[in-house]
Amino acid sequence: MSHVETLATHRTQGGTLRYCRHDSASTGTPMKFSIWTPDGEGPFPYLVWLSGLTCTEDNFTTKAGAYAWAAKHGVAIVAPDTSPRGEGVADDPAYDLGQGAGFYVDATEEPWAPHFNMYSYVTKDLLEAVDAAFPLDPARRGIFGHSMGGHGALTIALRNPRLFKSVSAFSPIVSPLNCPWGDKALTAYLGPDRAKWRAHDACALIEDGFGGDFDEILVDQGLADNFLESQLKPQLLEEAGAEARLKVTVRRQEGYDHSYFFIASFIGDHIDWHAARL
Repeated sequence: MSHVETLATHRTQGGTLRYCRHDSASTGTPMKFSIWTPDGEGPFPYLVWLSGLTCTEDNFTTKAGAYAWAAKHGVAIVAPDTSPRGEGVADDPAYDLGQGAGFYVDATEEPWAPHFNMYSYVTKDLLEAVDAAFPLDPARRGIFGHSMGGHGALTIALRNPRLFKSVSAFSPIVSPLNCPWGDKALTAYLGPDRAKWRAHDACALIEDGFGGDFDEILVDQGLADNFLESQLKPQLLEEAGAEARLKVTVRRQEGYDHSYFFIASFIGDHIDWHAARL
């Protein structure tokens, strides 16, 4: 069990925010995350937030305005970094590959395979670390995320319904098999055999029979999002859900873009929605 080191503590919005670091066996590196816990004894239900391309553990923590809503429901929130980092960890000069762009998969290709194991990190190391170190209730755990992290939340929840009782997303990459971001990242991390990508494509997973454990999947998508047509394609998730008789609710929000201004506008709805299921 890796020891969790607290790097900073802040009182905020009726609870305590901590920035933490621990060693991950999956990535072979130290990993950082933030955790906000409400006041009281616990154990608390909690949400894991997965962030998008270029983000660290800090973006959601400082920009989403989530904790007042979490305090209302007595829900804790954990927000990990998006990739391994540091000396000796492979990287790429582009924003959409390498450090800051782990895509929540376990890489099988060089040079990524030694450290880029974010699927295992989120589903095992992170959960074990926070469950051991904080008063959380692992039986009442949900997951949500944004963009690349929306992809991570959807695919991880679909494959791990025993770990997560609820899942929602903001502007998720719903089908890496059908967009340039997915094409680039999954070719790099998993190789050219697209059959191996299906395990990391929410639409393909639903087609393959995953998802029946969830009463609903909630997605918010801004209509002024400049990635909507080329990368995100929420209609593919709706189609997969309809075909599988799985309730997928995509709320299209007029005028909203891909930024944290959008997330902050609807984060309360998502926390309310998860709290009702946890």
